[in-house]
Amino acid sequence: MKTFNHLIRWTLLILPIAITIGTVVAFFLWLLSAAIHLRFDHQWLLFLLPFAGVLIHLIYQSVGKSSEKGNNLIMDEIHQTGGGVPWRMAPVILTTTIITHLFGGSAGREGTAVQIGGSIAAVFGKWFKLNEQDTKMVLTAGIAAGFGAVFGTPVTGAIFALEVLTLGRIKYEALFPALVASVIADFTVAAWQIHHTAYHIAVLPQTPYFLSAYLPIDLFLLSKVIAASVVFGLASYLFSFAVHGVKQVFSRLFTISWLIPVAGGLIIIGLTYLIGKPDYLSLGVDAEYPGAITIPSAFIQGGTDTWSWLWKTVYTTLTLGTGFKGGEVTPLFYIGATLGNTLSGLLNAPVSLFAALGFIAVFAGATNTPLACTMMGVELFGSEYTLFFAVACFTAYFFSGHGGIYSAQRAAIPEIQDNLPADSAVNSLKNSYLAQKMSRYKIRLKQK
Repeated sequence: MKTFNHLIRWTLLILPIAITIGTVVAFFLWLLSAAIHLRFDHQWLLFLLPFAGVLIHLIYQSVGKSSEKGNNLIMDEIHQTGGGVPWRMAPVILTTTIITHLFGGSAGREGTAVQIGGSIAAVFGKWFKLNEQDTKMVLTAGIAAGFGAVFGTPVTGAIFALEVLTLGRIKYEALFPALVASVIADFTVAAWQIHHTAYHIAVLPQTPYFLSAYLPIDLFLLSKVIAASVVFGLASYLFSFAVHGVKQVFSRLFTISWLIPVAGGLIIIGLTYLIGKPDYLSLGVDAEYPGAITIPSAFIQGGTDTWSWLWKTVYTTLTLGTGFKGGEVTPLFYIGATLGNTLSGLLNAPVSLFAALGFIAVFAGATNTPLACTMMGVELFGSEYTLFFAVACFTAYFFSGHGGIYSAQRAAIPEIQDNLPADSAVNSLKNSYLAQKMSRYKIRLKQK
């Protein structure tokens, strides 16, 4: 009876939160699509990108304030209650993300959806007068709802919300609220007639392989998957290193902060005309012209250039590192899918399969969420290649280094318990672990 009451209570608490988040995310996705296609029709808008960067800077300076910490602010609040998640985070990030994409900035949408989810959840938490523990649960559910709704992957959204908070530890007490929130928010987006891009892996030809009479899997293909996944992990590391590095470099170069987005916007304009095509601007899902390189085109033989993944890395790290807003995940999908396309040619492997593996594996390495990304593979591409999805995501995770795109991500255990750098991006993993051990040892001594 107690369990039943617990489930009913959380369902009733989460229902209005998730419906609200799903509705706002649906509105955001509609606006985002409209802004992107408006830029397609008016290519001169790209020249206003530096001015858009200044506008975003002024918005955060005047209204956004602490909201500029974005996803990290929500994660910090879940780890340890502080100043709270401000209600204005949702409208500010929605507005500034639309501005970024309208003028051609290379960014994603996950960060926006997660911040919308966290901000709305925080507001409802105050209205419901929840205690500290329940507020943390509601914030976790808000992350799940935002993520699941924006990509149409509700199970992934729930697992991501739990896995992304602490490396090596999942708090299962938040699983039910997170899953309910993610599913309801996804249903709400669907009810508003917002559709997500569909991706497909082409059927692999049935050919005999080594030890096929004894093993249910092609070991030769599996070895190619592992080799490619090592590269996916290195690409994740490069992205994480670059996005933090760009921020540091530009902060040192410019003492006047509003000049940073101006410089970033000018560089992106220059690169676009140097390359001669706008393929690496904005989201990278819809094609601006026939033959453009997009995430869907990466699933087709010859659908990308050899260095498309690197150009997208440069564009996105410049965009986000110089103050423009959005998310990192969709660009990571683009980087992974195009890199998978390139590697499929080098390894003589199935194009669509390797594009799909790169799609989820680069994301797994950059966010330290291999479980969620494995489930994303199942939700987006089907369950037939689940083993390949898991191998790709966990291999990329191990080869992506100890950092990631989220500086607020904590660590319960290191990825590999070996020689860790003293300034590890996940808060000095070994030092934290040893400090906890010493603290427990001192308590025991006092008790004796």
